[in-house]
Amino acid sequence: MADILAGMIRTATPILLAALGGLLCEQAGVLNIALEGMMLFGAFFGVWGMAITGSVPFAILFALAIGGIAGFLYVFLVEKLHTNPTITSIGMNVFAAGLTTYLMKIVFGDAGSVGTEGIVGLPKINIPFLQKIPFLGAIFSGHTVLVYVSILLVILISFILYRTNIGINLRSVGEKPIAAAAAGISINKYRMGAVIIGGMLCGLAGVHLSLGYVKLFSEGMTAGRGFFAYTAVVFGSATPIGALIASMVFGLAETFTYRVQQMGIPGPLVLTVPYLITILALITRSVRFTNKQKKVKQI
Repeated sequence: MADILAGMIRTATPILLAALGGLLCEQAGVLNIALEGMMLFGAFFGVWGMAITGSVPFAILFALAIGGIAGFLYVFLVEKLHTNPTITSIGMNVFAAGLTTYLMKIVFGDAGSVGTEGIVGLPKINIPFLQKIPFLGAIFSGHTVLVYVSILLVILISFILYRTNIGINLRSVGEKPIAAAAAGISINKYRMGAVIIGGMLCGLAGVHLSLGYVKLFSEGMTAGRGFFAYTAVVFGSATPIGALIASMVFGLAETFTYRVQQMGIPGPLVLTVPYLITILALITRSVRFTNKQKKVKQI
């Protein structure tokens, strides 16, 4: 049981980090389904940064920077050039898949998956007082640094959203942009900042996949986790605690997937469930957005 719960936390972390980025976009009123592509960028460039320098902090900073650039590109297209966010998200995801596959061949001279002896994984942290507790120690101790960072980010983002003027302004931009603009709040500034930070968090999610799970990058290694993250945003009502709970559910489902294969149940069949939930989440989001637009027109 402890192994399953520890696996749940480990596998939920990249989904949670991307979901935190997605909920910032959602709170700012920006539809962002490009979390998958931004995660993929973070996964590849984190490995590339590690291969160049052999430094874990540099690899993380590299992934953060590329994720931020991807977020800037996305919000520029959607907010400045007024492109369709759904089509832009699809384009970003396809672009990330194609570019990382191409660069993998150019940079590492290989395709499919790359990993060298110089690539070091993210350090794991053993918490002394937890290690002495038999059951809890096996669950909460010995994870990579980004697992604990993700939990701290849930607390930090919750505080910012609901206890600071920046968070109040951000939520007003997403809920009532006309009123926010009338109050002198810069809608473009808040939306751009939210999406760029969201991209950086997706970069963190990606580097956790490539350097936290394993020590390599493989083609399409995000495997739909960006879509699971968006689903966590919707079903978590775009709140940090809600996203945490939903991400843990997906993490538990992924952990069980590996277990049920030993019971004769096809793993791919189990993996279809999160995608079905994602479709339902998109429908739910569309209905909510339509109802909100109707209310605005009535006012």
